Amino acid sequence: MSSEVLLLSGPNLNELGVRSPEIYGSMTLDDHVATFSEVLKDAGYSVRHVQSNFEGELIESVHAARGKAAAIVINAGALTHTSWALSDALDSFPGPKIEVHISNPAAREPFRHLSTLAPVVQGSIAGFKNATYVVAAHAILDLLA
Repeated sequence: MSSEVLLLSGPNLNELGVRSPEIYGSMTLDDHVATFSEVLKDAGYSVRHVQSNFEGELIESVHAARGKAAAIVINAGALTHTSWALSDALDSFPGPKIEVHISNPAAREPFRHLSTLAPVVQGSIAGFKNATYVVAAHAILDLLA
């Protein structure tokens, strides 16, 4: 079994810490990746992080993870609500998958209430701001146990 966890970050997440801190907090994406990685490192897992503003690159990363990664944690950003192609790619990945959101999409605009990823992941973690990635790391470790 692989000791790598793939962490995917979708469009605009590279703007964390600058974009709408009242919604997403002040931590940068690098901060979130570091806290996520630290929890997994302590359990013997490495993290490969891919951030892209392009749907196709995220899909290709999921495809490339087959046979290489033990699990996937994804914050697809706005693609969560629109990308059936990303959902299809995740569906074909055999390991555990978790969807994460720093804010709570269900408490926001109606267009954010649909998740195309929810049907193909084991669970969703949303709304915990700075703690979101720590919770996700512990959840993926539980699924991998």
